[in-house]
Amino acid sequence: MIFNKKRFYVTAFISIIAASQNLYAQQDTAYKGTIGKTLAESKEYSIPPVTAPEGAPNVIWILLDDVGFGASSSFGGLISTPTIDSLANNGLRYTNFHTTAICAPTRAALLTGRNSSYVHMAGFAHKIMSAGFPGWDGKIPSSDGTIAEILKANGYNTFAVGKYGVTPDEENNSAGPFDHWPGAKGFEHFFGFLGSQTDQYKPDLAEDDAKVEPDGRHLNDQITDKAIFYIERQKKAAPDKPFFLYYAPGATHAPHQVPDEWRDLYKGKFDEGWDVYREKVFENQKKLGLLPAYAQLPERDPNIKAWNTLSADEKRLYARFMEVYAAYFAYTDHEIQRLINELKKLNQLDNTVIFLMLGDNGASKEGTLNGDVDRAIFGKPLSEEENIQYNLANFDKIGKPEGTEVNYPLGWAQACNTPFKYWKQDANSEGGTHNPLIIFYPKGITDKGGLRTQYGHVIDILPTTLDIAGIKAPSAIKGIKQDPVQGTSLAYSLADAKAPSRHTQQYYYIFGSRSIYKDGWKAAYAFEPSVKNGLIGKYSVADTLHNDWQLYNLNEDFNERFDLAKKYPEKLKELKALFDEEAEKNKLYPLITWDDVMQRALKIAPARLQAPVKSKE
Repeated sequence: MIFNKKRFYVTAFISIIAASQNLYAQQDTAYKGTIGKTLAESKEYSIPPVTAPEGAPNVIWILLDDVGFGASSSFGGLISTPTIDSLANNGLRYTNFHTTAICAPTRAALLTGRNSSYVHMAGFAHKIMSAGFPGWDGKIPSSDGTIAEILKANGYNTFAVGKYGVTPDEENNSAGPFDHWPGAKGFEHFFGFLGSQTDQYKPDLAEDDAKVEPDGRHLNDQITDKAIFYIERQKKAAPDKPFFLYYAPGATHAPHQVPDEWRDLYKGKFDEGWDVYREKVFENQKKLGLLPAYAQLPERDPNIKAWNTLSADEKRLYARFMEVYAAYFAYTDHEIQRLINELKKLNQLDNTVIFLMLGDNGASKEGTLNGDVDRAIFGKPLSEEENIQYNLANFDKIGKPEGTEVNYPLGWAQACNTPFKYWKQDANSEGGTHNPLIIFYPKGITDKGGLRTQYGHVIDILPTTLDIAGIKAPSAIKGIKQDPVQGTSLAYSLADAKAPSRHTQQYYYIFGSRSIYKDGWKAAYAFEPSVKNGLIGKYSVADTLHNDWQLYNLNEDFNERFDLAKKYPEKLKELKALFDEEAEKNKLYPLITWDDVMQRALKIAPARLQAPVKSKE
C-alpha cells in the first residue's frame, strides 16, 4: 500500500483552515464599509461570496435500498454488478459497516451525522409510525443540519434524486408546508419521491417544491437522467465549483419492477434454490477475504423450508421472484454506470469521492414466507397455501408494472444476507444492520481494492465527507445553533488498513428489537410482536429466541452464532445499563414497539388494515 500520509494530512489541515475562513465569511454579515454624506467620503464594502476549499472534490452519496450483504458480486453475491465491482476494485471495501436496520432512521442518521432518535426519527415520518415525543415525531429539527446544508454553505451546489423518505405525511403535498422537504434541508434541486415506497412506473413524484407527473418510464431511468442534467448544467455554468449529489434509487425496495429488456436476464439462474445460493456466496466471501478465517455459515432459519422439500410449483414461483430481484439489482448497477460515464465525459471522475452504501438495512423480510405480487402490506392475511395459489395465479405479473408490491420470499432474504442471520427491521441482529460500504476516491485512495474492517456506522459518513472536503462542521446554520455531530470520521482508515476502530460504541432500536455494541461486545434483544402481519414479517427473529437478551463477542463470533449471556452475566448487565444510558441521551424513550404501531394504526387507518385482497384481474 502506497499513500503519502504527510501530503494527505497537510492538505486536509490547509483545507480545514480555509473552510473555517469560508464559514466565517458566510456568517459575518456586519457591514464593514464607510457611509458618508457623499460618495467621495464613503468606502464601499460587499461580503465576498463563499467558495469551497481549494481542490475540494465533488461528492456523491449512493444509497441503495433493501440490499443484503450477500447480494452483489462485489461482496461474494451471485448477482453481477460490474459497476459496483469497478468502484470497489478501485476504492475500498468496508466490511464492518452498519445501518439502523430500517430505511427512514438510516436516512435521517446519514443526512445529519447524528443518531436517528436524536434527530426525531426513531420511527418514521409517517403518521402511523411516528408519535408525539421528541425522538419520535418524524421531524428533523433545524438544530441538526444536513450534509446538504453544510456543503451548500461552503461553496457546493447540492442535488438529490430518488428516495428521500424523511418528509412527514402532512407535508407530502404541493401546498406544503415545505419545512421538511429536501429544499428546506439544503438541497438546491430535488427529483424523486418523499415517502418510503412508490410504484416505479407510476411514482408519487416531486420536483423541487411541487408534485409532478411521471413520464411513464422506470423511475431509475428518470432519476439518473435528472442527476446527469443537474451535473451537466452546473459544470457548464461553474466548471470549478464542486457539487454534492445524493443518489438514492428506490431499488431494490419493493415493488421489484423491471424494464422488459432486463426482466429475464437471470432466467433459470436460481433454480438450485436458496440453500445452494447461501453455500456458494459464503465460499465466495471467504475467497475474497471478507470473512474471518474461523467463519462458519449459520444454519438455515427454522421458519424457512429446505429448497429440496418444496413442490415444483413453489420452486418455479420462488425462483422467479429471485430472478426478478437480481434483474432489478443488475439494472440499477447499469444506471449507476450511466452516472459514472457522465463524470468521465466531463473529466470529473478523478476529483469525485463516492460513498456507495449497499443497503439502508439488511435484505427485506417483508415479502413473508411465500413472496408478494400485488397485495398491499396491510392487506387481509392469507394462509400459506392461499398465498402460494394467489401468487401462482398472478405469476406473470412478477417484475412487470402490474406487480405493484412484488417482493421475494423470506428464504431469498436470508440468502441475500449471507453470512448473517435474520434481516431488515431486526435491530438486534447483524443481518438487520450489517451492510457493505464502498469508498471510491482516485485522488485520495491508493490502496485500490483494499479491505477495511474498522467498525463503522451510517452516522460516520457525514464527518468523513467533511474531513475529505476540508470543511469543519458549523456551530450554527442560518443563525440556529447546531447540535454536535455524533458520527466518527472514517478518514483515518483511508490510508491505514490496520488502524484500530475509533467508533467503539453504538446503540440500535427498531420498534422493539434493540442492541448495544461496545468494543466488540454486543447485547441484543429480539422483540416478538403479538400481532403478526406483513409489515412486521410474519416470522419474527424472536420466534426462536424467546425474547431473552443475548450476548455476543463479535471479535470472535462476527455473525452471532454463540450466545454468551449465561456465561458472562456481568458483561450482559453492563451492556444493558449502557443501552439505557444511550437511550436516555438520544431521546429514544419511550420505547415504541410494533404492537404499539399496530394499535395506533387500528385507530388512525382501520379501513386500510381491513382492506380486501386485490382481485387477480
